[in-house]
Amino acid sequence: MATNISPSENDLKQALIDLRASNPTLGISKVHALLLSTHTTWTVSEKRTKKVLQSEGLVLSSSAAKNAGAESCGGVIYPSSRILKGLDISKFTRKVEVRYFGKSKGKGLVAKVKIAEGETIWKEDPFILAPEWELFDLQVSSVACAHCSTPLRDSPLVIPCRATSSSATSCTAKFCGRLCLSRSARIHPLLCSSQNPASVVLLAFARKSRWMSLHALVQCTARLMLTYQQDEASFWVDWEVFRGLARLSMEERAKGEWMKGVGPDRDTWKKAYMLYVHAFREPPSAYDKKKFAKLVKRPLPEEIMHELFDYDAFLCGLGSMSLNLESHGGLYVLHSHMNHSCSPNISARHNEQRTALSRITAIARRDIEPGEELTLTYVDPSRGVKQRRSELLEWGFGTCQCERCRAEIEVASQQDASAVHEDDLEKELKAGLGVV
Repeated sequence: MATNISPSENDLKQALIDLRASNPTLGISKVHALLLSTHTTWTVSEKRTKKVLQSEGLVLSSSAAKNAGAESCGGVIYPSSRILKGLDISKFTRKVEVRYFGKSKGKGLVAKVKIAEGETIWKEDPFILAPEWELFDLQVSSVACAHCSTPLRDSPLVIPCRATSSSATSCTAKFCGRLCLSRSARIHPLLCSSQNPASVVLLAFARKSRWMSLHALVQCTARLMLTYQQDEASFWVDWEVFRGLARLSMEERAKGEWMKGVGPDRDTWKKAYMLYVHAFREPPSAYDKKKFAKLVKRPLPEEIMHELFDYDAFLCGLGSMSLNLESHGGLYVLHSHMNHSCSPNISARHNEQRTALSRITAIARRDIEPGEELTLTYVDPSRGVKQRRSELLEWGFGTCQCERCRAEIEVASQQDASAVHEDDLEKELKAGLGVV
């Protein structure tokens, strides 16, 4: 029989960091129990577990545990972050790996090998696509593919939504080919005006208000619900992706710099929530209910329903979309792992001729050494340090501490000190000369 051992402080610390990353909402007792069940030969007291969790800033505040959408560290609320269980990065690239950096930073990507400037690191299709509104308008107008958003040409390959011919309500969606038509089955039916009329008002509301995060949450919810109908195993993979995204509730964001002292428009939030529930849970009319029932024959597990359709969960989902969307409106699994730097070493480009509007290519902006973190910029890097930091605070990422920001703040401080010194000298000279 194996003798139980007391792990070293470093081994215990790393094990608890990994467990917290995968289980961000568990209390100390449950994390301790999970630790012992995972490391069956270890002897660790709950008191020691608590001490390490506290020293690493991994103890949830009561509000964070309730919301499960934010982390508190040093009095600052940060987005929560967790490592995706079972994520096979080798499907994307063998050049990087996931690393958990701690509560304030969450997860990220680091290089496993030396990467040369200009090198393509991976290519990635979106988990969902909520395209910029100009592209969305082209989709609605049957001018762009309703799945990948590629502009359509006069071609026999173009296929209209097949529900249109069998419904009194017309759907304008068209697809650039059989592949996009097939892939759209995981999202489009619940957003189709012919198959789920209750979604029309919700999408129109998102479009009128130009609310990209609402549009993205709508796309994600449609994908989750339809995937559960078609393939439960695939659903749990998708659910892990959705739950693994950085999360910060709209209410938590409103407490920070985002609103700049202006109260949030909770009436609009509640209006969006009502339409969201109508589209995906409780259609408002008997006709809409009948249509919806043809698509959703298997209800989601109760705990999943709560995590999607409780009002607090809805606000958390909106915040998550805001944090993770790529600038053109796509949500990407690997791309969502990358943290910010004002001097990023990665560019995410849309340069595929066939799928330029959906597929992204991650390219090295400079040489990257093994062990170095891969970073993007979340703001316009040409702006001054104060404006860049202000924009990041608005998103809930805290004060940027990248190398560039620290260097620019140091230079600004030295210049301010020099200016004060020169001003004092000028005052002394004027006083000595009797100049008022």
